[in-house]
Amino acid sequence: MKRILWIALAALLVAACGGKKSRPAQSSARPAPRTFRAVTVPSTVPPEERRAYLRDHYWDNFDFRDTTLLAEVDTVAMVRALFAYVANFVAPDDRTAIDTLMRRASASKPMTEYFAMLAERVLHDPNSPARNDELYIPVLEALVSSPWLDRWERIAPQHDLRMASQNRIGRPANDFRYTTADGATRRMYDIRAEYLLLFINNPGCNMCKTVREAISASPMLNELIERGKLKVLALFPDEDLTEWQEYRPQIPARWINAYDKGCVVRDRELYDLKAIPALYLLDRDKRVMVKDAVDVGLIEWAIDHDDRKN
Repeated sequence: MKRILWIALAALLVAACGGKKSRPAQSSARPAPRTFRAVTVPSTVPPEERRAYLRDHYWDNFDFRDTTLLAEVDTVAMVRALFAYVANFVAPDDRTAIDTLMRRASASKPMTEYFAMLAERVLHDPNSPARNDELYIPVLEALVSSPWLDRWERIAPQHDLRMASQNRIGRPANDFRYTTADGATRRMYDIRAEYLLLFINNPGCNMCKTVREAISASPMLNELIERGKLKVLALFPDEDLTEWQEYRPQIPARWINAYDKGCVVRDRELYDLKAIPALYLLDRDKRVMVKDAVDVGLIEWAIDHDDRKN
C-alpha cells in the first residue's frame, strides 16, 4: 500500500479515535482545516492550453507569505494536491515547474521546510507512485542553497542530493563488480546486451518475489532474453550468503544471479538501497533508461519506446 494512502488513513483513524472520548460540546469543537484549492482555468483559455495554464498557475491561490496557513491547512489534502499537480501537469523531466514552486515557497523557513516535506512524500518516498529523482533534485538544491538553513541543517539534503544525482536517466550508471556462485567476479559493464535489467533484491522480501514473478511472466521480456537482447542481473547487496544460497533456485536459470562481495555497492553508496527491490534498465552503453523502479510495465514501455532499438 502506498504511504500516501497510509497518511490519509492514519488521519481518519486519529479523527475517529478522538471522537470516542466524552467531552463537553464546546471543547470538542475544532475549526475545520483550511483547504487549498487549485485555480480554476478561465474560460478564455483554449482547451489545448489548459494543461500548460495549470502548470504555471496551479498554486496561485496559495499565499506562500502566510505562515499561519501551515498550522491550519489540511496537510493530507496538500500531499494530494502536490501529487495531482505532478501527475497531471508536470512532465517527468520538467524540473522548471518544481524549481519555480520551491522559489515561491522560499519566502520563509517554515514555508520552505513545509513544501520540502510535501515534496519528500510525493517525489522521494519509495512507496509513492509519483517518485521521481529528476523532479526531487530541484527541491534538494533549494534546501542546500537556502539562506534559511544553517550548515548543520544542510547536511541531510546534501547527502540526499548526492544520492539522487547518481544513476540519473540518460547518464551512465555506476559500475560495480559482482560475484556468482562459482566464485567468479566480473564487472557489470562487461555484460554485453542491447539492454541490461539490474534487479537489486533480497531473498526475504515479498515485493522482490512479486517483481521477480512479474519479470518471469512478461512475454516481451522473456522473448528479449531468449534472443539475447536483454540480460537480467539479479544482485543480492547484503552479507548473509547463506540466505542467498538458499534462495538461488528461485532465480531463473537464464538470469545472472550474483551477490555484492564485500557489500561495496551498499557501503560506497553506488546505488540508493533505502528501498528494495529496485529495477534499473540500462541500454547497451550502460546509460540509465529507467531508474529505481518496481513497475515491470514501465520497463516494457521504456524498451518499446526506445528510439535506438532495431
